[in-house]
Amino acid sequence: MWPRRRFAAALGSTLLAGPAAAQFSIEIRGIGATARPIAIAALRGEGAGSVAVSAIVRADLERSGSFRFVDAPEGQDERTPAPHAELRNRGADALLSGSVTRQADGSFDIRYRLWDAIRGETALAKTVVAPAADLRLAAHRVADEVYEKLTGERGVFATRIAYVTRAARQYALRITDADGEAGQVAVQSAEPLISPAWSPDGRWLAYVSFETQKAGVWVQEVATGRRQLIAHFRGSNSAPAWSPSGRELAVTLSRDGLAQLYLINADGTNARRLTTSSAIDTEPVFSPDGLTVYFVSDRGGGPQVYRTPVAGASAGRAERVTFRGSYNISPALSPDGSVLAYVSREGNAFRVTTMELANGTIRTVSDTNDDESPSFAPNGRLLVYASRAQGRDVLMTTTLDGRVRTRLLTSGLDMREPAWGPFGR
Repeated sequence: MWPRRRFAAALGSTLLAGPAAAQFSIEIRGIGATARPIAIAALRGEGAGSVAVSAIVRADLERSGSFRFVDAPEGQDERTPAPHAELRNRGADALLSGSVTRQADGSFDIRYRLWDAIRGETALAKTVVAPAADLRLAAHRVADEVYEKLTGERGVFATRIAYVTRAARQYALRITDADGEAGQVAVQSAEPLISPAWSPDGRWLAYVSFETQKAGVWVQEVATGRRQLIAHFRGSNSAPAWSPSGRELAVTLSRDGLAQLYLINADGTNARRLTTSSAIDTEPVFSPDGLTVYFVSDRGGGPQVYRTPVAGASAGRAERVTFRGSYNISPALSPDGSVLAYVSREGNAFRVTTMELANGTIRTVSDTNDDESPSFAPNGRLLVYASRAQGRDVLMTTTLDGRVRTRLLTSGLDMREPAWGPFGR
C-alpha cells in the first residue's frame, strides 16, 4: 500500500505500484463556498481546432472551486455586445465569449472578451495566436487570465504536474498539463520510479530510480532529458527536495546507518548531514525562505512531522509539528509557508489533512481512504494527491477547504506520486 512507500524507501524498500499514460477527463464534486457565477459561451469557430477552447476554460475554472456556471446567451462572440441586463437576470456576474480562426499556416487566432455584467463594461479583451500543437496550452492560458481578472490571484491552469505510472513491468515518470492532459514521458524504467520533485524554476526534475538495483537520486533536465545520478551512496538514497535557490537538495541517505537527512549540491557534490538521531528521518521539504526543513521521523515512536533549522547553532535540532493522531507523513508546504499538508491515518484510513501553522487549525480535506503524496499548486489554492477509487489508483485535486474535489480519470490506468510544478512555463 502506497501511504508507506516513501517512508519505506528510507529503509531501502522497493515496494511500488502504478501504470501508463492516457487521455484524462475530470469528475468534479462539490461547489466552492464563495463560487462566483459566470457564463461561458462556445467560441465561434472553435470546432476547427483539435480541442474546444471554451470547454477547457470551463473545466479549469470549475476545478478551481471559485466559480459556478450560468447558461450563456446565444450568438455571442468577442464583437457582440454582451446583454448585461439579461446576464444579471440569469444570475451571471460575467460572460466570456470569443472566436477561434484557423490561419493559413495552420495556427489559430484566438480572440476573447470577458464582460463584467455588474458594471456593464469590458473587463478583459485579448488576442492570442497559437500553433496547432499548443492550442490546449493556449486555452489554459485563457483560463489563467480570466481567473486572475476575476479573483485577483494568479491562475495555475497552464502549469504542469509530474507523476509516476506503471504498465505491466514498465514504470514511467510523466509530465502533463495541470489537468492531466497533453502528457510526455520524462523517463521509463523496468524498475520502480518514485518521489518526483520540481526545481523552483521548473527546468529540472529530481526523482528516485531503482534502475541500478538500488535506490538512487537522479536530476533530469525537463527540456532535453539530460540527467545525472547525484546520490548513489551505500544504503538507500531517497526523497529529494529542492531548496528555494535551486542550488541544493535535501535527501534521505542511510549511508551511515539509519536513514537521516543530508544536504547535497544539485550536481551531487558536498553531501553533508543535517539530522543526527537514532530514528528514521525522511521526506524533507524546505520552507519557502529556505531556512527550515520539515520532515518525517519516528523518533517519538510513530511517524510524525518535525521541522529543523538548516543553518546555525540549532541546525538539525528537531521540533515536533504534528500531534493529532499516531501516524502523519508526506508533508508539503504551501508556497507562502502558511499551510502544512500531510497524510494522516484516521482509523484504517489515510487522508489528506491540512494545518494552518499560525494557529494549529487542522482540517481533513479528502473523503477517500488511501491518500498519498499531497502537493500544492503554485498559487497555494489547490492540492493534488494520489488515492484509490473504484479499485484504481487515481489522481485527485481538492480546494483547501475540501469543498471541491476533482478526480482525473484515465481510462482505467493507475497513477501515483504527483508533484505540481511551479509557475513560469
